[in-house]
Amino acid sequence: MSEATGIQPTRQSQELNIFHDVAKALTASLDLDSILQTIMEKMAECFRPDTWSLLMVDEQNNELYFAIAVGDAAESLKNVRLKMGEGIAGWVAKHGEAVISSDVDHDPRFAKRIDEATQWETRSIICVPLRSKLRVLGVIQLLNVNREQFNEQEIFFLHALCDCTGLYNARHLYKTLETEVYRSARFGYEFSVLFIDLDHFKSVNDTHGHLIGSKLLAEIGYLVKAQLRLIDFAFRYGGDEFVVLLPQTGKDQALVVAKRLRDALRASNFCRVEGLDLNVRASIGLATYPHDARDAHEIIRQADEMMYLVKNTSRDNIGIAQRGVMK
Repeated sequence: MSEATGIQPTRQSQELNIFHDVAKALTASLDLDSILQTIMEKMAECFRPDTWSLLMVDEQNNELYFAIAVGDAAESLKNVRLKMGEGIAGWVAKHGEAVISSDVDHDPRFAKRIDEATQWETRSIICVPLRSKLRVLGVIQLLNVNREQFNEQEIFFLHALCDCTGLYNARHLYKTLETEVYRSARFGYEFSVLFIDLDHFKSVNDTHGHLIGSKLLAEIGYLVKAQLRLIDFAFRYGGDEFVVLLPQTGKDQALVVAKRLRDALRASNFCRVEGLDLNVRASIGLATYPHDARDAHEIIRQADEMMYLVKNTSRDNIGIAQRGVMK
């Protein structure tokens, strides 16, 4: 068991459990419909809107249609279509940016005709673009969510969950981990996992915009890979999180790698081509098979739990399963 097992479940841990559940579902399928269904179910479980829906882009007709709708207004939405740019969902699809509208009556983007067609009263809308690389595939729409329980952290979580590229990477991560568990169990090897979460990444997006944020993530991805051996693996897990798999590596050796990554981040400056000089630190969690966990999902949970122990205390440090945060 890890040092953090006494910590009570938080909103962050609930969101991470949802991420794990989505990733687990992806290990069984690459079918887009089942992936989208899983995302929608988990979002409804987390945010509990009155009605939630997935609008997909029909590129040929330059429209959005309701591919999935659940809730009180779901039945009446089946045959409704929006022009690209129409309504808040259409605006999000066109511009690729999330929108929170806590009072749609005062939002000029709101399309009243949809409520008229469905006999539904929309008070608030949260719309997030569903992306694959730079392309918007659709929009996830939550109606009448309790705004008081919805803050910037939840929006960041939604962005991460709606990044299909990141989800496919999560699927690949779990497949690779399962293979490594089988191999290590067969031959009596250890392996370690590092869970890396960038500190204060949201402030980069807020200050410089999402394009700079994406560029920063790409540069950090290159930095992480540069610190690893050829047999190691690095994955973009979602949002500003990375996972490193270190085959045939015990805890002490993995700690050397974690320190190297931490120190490389401390010593590096990013986005210089864009005229910036950004310095980013990270909270890192470390767990080792078979001492801390015996399956793919549990070792990710253990490393992730250690990362949050660091995130909630010092940041810019390393948390080690069964040892706690480095002094």
